[in-house]
Amino acid sequence: MSNETYEYKFSNEVAEMCTVKQGPNHGPAPLPEEGLWVQARQIGDISGYTHGVGWCAPQQGACKLSLNVKNGVIEEALVETIGCSGMTHSAAMAAEILPGKTILEALNTDLVCDAINTAMRELFLQIVYGRTQSAFSEGGLVIGAGMEDLGKGARSMVGTMYGTKAKGVRYLEMTEGYCTRMALDADDQVIGYEFVSLGKLTDFIKKGMEPNEAYEKSKGTYGRFTDAVKYIDPRKE
Repeated sequence: MSNETYEYKFSNEVAEMCTVKQGPNHGPAPLPEEGLWVQARQIGDISGYTHGVGWCAPQQGACKLSLNVKNGVIEEALVETIGCSGMTHSAAMAAEILPGKTILEALNTDLVCDAINTAMRELFLQIVYGRTQSAFSEGGLVIGAGMEDLGKGARSMVGTMYGTKAKGVRYLEMTEGYCTRMALDADDQVIGYEFVSLGKLTDFIKKGMEPNEAYEKSKGTYGRFTDAVKYIDPRKE
């Protein structure tokens, strides 16, 4: 179907009705957009930076989608996925094709993965209702805000924890990085952990540092790590 306008047809009942004039029409309610109050009447009136979270039908994986929209057009896209290997490949495609589309085009683009499609739907609802992260930020957020969200290591913040009734909890990955050791007190309760920042580790090695030195330099601890009675490897002990 083309985008050309066409003449509307009326049923006989409507055609025979007399006209009752419409009263005052003040337009849509203003939305907060990048520090302004905007009466949005078309897609080009929409601007903002925000996030949407989606999931697939079997709920095997999830996607966090962040878009920076200016005048209805996606200028920046950040796609973060977890729990499904195939989703990462769909994310690669989505990050390539979303920039340059209007948010209406993006809503009607098959992003292959259900989780990414759902994230797009949820994000669309936020952005057209003025519920964006940059709603009250004058001028909005610069193109590049998505990369800034990732931090210096340009890595997603991931938490991976595992626990059983029989053996208790295991910290596997924290925002800071890959958990290498957990610190336990005399009662075998967790009081801290050691981690390796994989972003820092990779950057050090790329700059020519020896892997073992880079590994040690990328380590850090959290909590009362040095007060532990016992340390365990969460993946092996």
